[in-house]
Amino acid sequence: MNQTQKKQLAAKSALPYIPSGSTLGIGTGSTVNEFIDLLPSITNQIESIVSSSNASTKRLEKLGFEVSSLNSVGDVDLYVDGADEATKHLHLVKGGGGALTREKIVAGAAKQFICIIDDSKQVGVLGAFPLPVEVIPMARSFVARTLVKMGGQPVWRENFVTDNGNHILDVHNLEILNPIEMETQINQIAGIVTVGIFAHRAADILIVSSDKGVTVTTTNDMSKP
Repeated sequence: MNQTQKKQLAAKSALPYIPSGSTLGIGTGSTVNEFIDLLPSITNQIESIVSSSNASTKRLEKLGFEVSSLNSVGDVDLYVDGADEATKHLHLVKGGGGALTREKIVAGAAKQFICIIDDSKQVGVLGAFPLPVEVIPMARSFVARTLVKMGGQPVWRENFVTDNGNHILDVHNLEILNPIEMETQINQIAGIVTVGIFAHRAADILIVSSDKGVTVTTTNDMSKP
């Protein structure tokens, strides 16, 4: 099974979780694109859709969906998104596509958050993938110096501007042993909009596709001794 087939399998496995009449939140990225392409088959189950990026909005609109603003719909029943890294504890690193802030907002507004990935994204410890941090442009150098003091090596993602008009620093060489603590610590730095660690609002369900099929981990699994 190649990478694209694994992404398609993960995307298809999320469809049964969509409740009828739901407000659906859509993330960003290649695996999510596979999920978006499946949505026309269940149009009658979807009341409204909220998107986390301009790219996903355009893809949805091409398929005939009207995308609503989060302000107009209130709570989201289900949010489906991918990740750049995910652990068995349902903690994630996101933001490789630069949509981390809007993704975190929609995830925060969602009653349930499903993360769909292929097995190449599953890791024991977060941090091998450079950690994206969205920053206010005027604070970029200051934030970078502060991240260096924390042991990271930030690299400005040049020629890239987020949908919010901000910059991205990709932080290398951080071993994220305590994701909740590090998410809090980095978010305290003045000038940062948000960091791509999703631990305070982790996934509720993690769907991982591999050559062997699909494995599903839920928050209920986390509570078992």
